[in-house]
Amino acid sequence: MQVLYYRRKIILALLEALGKDVSAKSLQKYLFLFTRRQVGEKAFDFVPYKYGCFSFQANQDLVVLSKQGYLDIEKTERKDSLYHSLHETHFIRDLDLFDTQAIREVCKLYGNMSQNELIAYTYRTNPFTAINSTIAQYLLTQEEMDKVRKYRERYKFTSSVLMTIGYEGFTLEKYLKQLICNDIRVLCDVRKNAFSMKYGFSKGILQKACEGVGIKYIHVPALGIESENRKALNTQEDYDRLFEEYEQTSLKQNWDALLYVRSVLDEEKRVCLTCFEKDPRQCHRTRVARALMELPNVTYDFQEILL
Repeated sequence: MQVLYYRRKIILALLEALGKDVSAKSLQKYLFLFTRRQVGEKAFDFVPYKYGCFSFQANQDLVVLSKQGYLDIEKTERKDSLYHSLHETHFIRDLDLFDTQAIREVCKLYGNMSQNELIAYTYRTNPFTAINSTIAQYLLTQEEMDKVRKYRERYKFTSSVLMTIGYEGFTLEKYLKQLICNDIRVLCDVRKNAFSMKYGFSKGILQKACEGVGIKYIHVPALGIESENRKALNTQEDYDRLFEEYEQTSLKQNWDALLYVRSVLDEEKRVCLTCFEKDPRQCHRTRVARALMELPNVTYDFQEILL
């Protein structure tokens, strides 16, 4: 039996309520406007992408729903997609009262807008979503574009900094937003194997997502720790012993990889090391960061990005 997550029911209920085929760009905007009206936790998070607000999770859910036969995805001549609901079940009945009302409000207020009108509206009311847009200048007035530029400038910094972040507890979108807001220019993945069961954090998807928001991604597996060495870590003392051994062996043996990261930091100025663990004390990225901070002629600061 297929498991239909609540957030996927939201997508199907929205398509049903709109009562028409919806383009990929428009559906992302409808979902964004819906989440702005949600009470409590949002069904989807968004990042400022090429055409404005974009949810990687929603995009992946649409692919899954298509494979499960709930909707059809038709490719258009303009390299867009049209979504057409194939299911007769009224999924809106499965939603709570607040989400049902939010969908009705979105359809009433925005359902008759053209795609460009919808995109422009999200840009005007949420200028942050337009900071990476490749089409904003064609949809907004000069005054509206000035607001977008101010948001871009708000997240640009001249100082050099080495940051670290663990993706545990983050959605891909919240994670990327942290990188954007800290003006990270290079994400340095220090996992031995850049694979994750958590959506969005395997190398291929993570690299594509980073590049889509203007962040370079590099993977430096030489600075990672073998998975078998991470077993039976029950206390902080267990982690400390592992990392002390790592500093004395693997890190020293791969000093060239550390110096490579230093060269990237010297050139790009704002670099973030990433691995899985939320707690930086339980992740080797902190030891990599410490080694970088102890190199000669350090001109950058250090900061951990916390959830």
